[in-house]
Amino acid sequence: MTSALHCLYSFRRCPYAMRARLGLLFAELQVELREIILKNKPAQMLAISPKGTVPVLQLFEGVVIEESRDIMVWALEQQDPQKLLDTKVLQQANALIEQNDNEFKHWLDRYKYADRHPDMSQAEYRQRGEAFLQVLEGLLAKNPFLLGCNASIADIGVMPFVRQFAHVDRDVFYKLPYPKLQQWLTHWLEHPFFLQAMTKFQPWQEGDELVVFPS
Repeated sequence: MTSALHCLYSFRRCPYAMRARLGLLFAELQVELREIILKNKPAQMLAISPKGTVPVLQLFEGVVIEESRDIMVWALEQQDPQKLLDTKVLQQANALIEQNDNEFKHWLDRYKYADRHPDMSQAEYRQRGEAFLQVLEGLLAKNPFLLGCNASIADIGVMPFVRQFAHVDRDVFYKLPYPKLQQWLTHWLEHPFFLQAMTKFQPWQEGDELVVFPS
């Protein structure tokens, strides 16, 4: 690992890793990026984070940050040019991310992998997940972003999971009665930072040339 850059272990399609990368992009911070394969996690990552989930950020002084929320907050505490950590909405932002990570993610996983959870139908799992979508729709009926006229950490913390929910069945999602949420999601999917966050990289192996993100 280079001593000049922090090191982020990431997996492109993981929503937790997506929001960590978005946090770094909004903070205008560069890291060494190590794209992993979930079925073949590098020993270097497991040595610093035995739980084996991404993202993991190893700071060059050796501190390890293992949770995506903490990575977002850490990055934006270094610098926050677009004020995503606006103190006026931070408590509400934290509550939304908490609801996303605990309640919504539970139903999202069952909706996406309904065949593994035969207790309910896929449609029933989708409807349970829609309770959170209805909360977001109500917020977006008032403002272009979840908590006001400007983006906050709530937007980048929640969006990758709404994206994953939508992509289970896009035809169904875009027929649901959430026009503001659909518009908000489209905005984020076209955002330059999100497009940059979704750049494809080859899986990292020891000895590879260093990959700087964002480049």
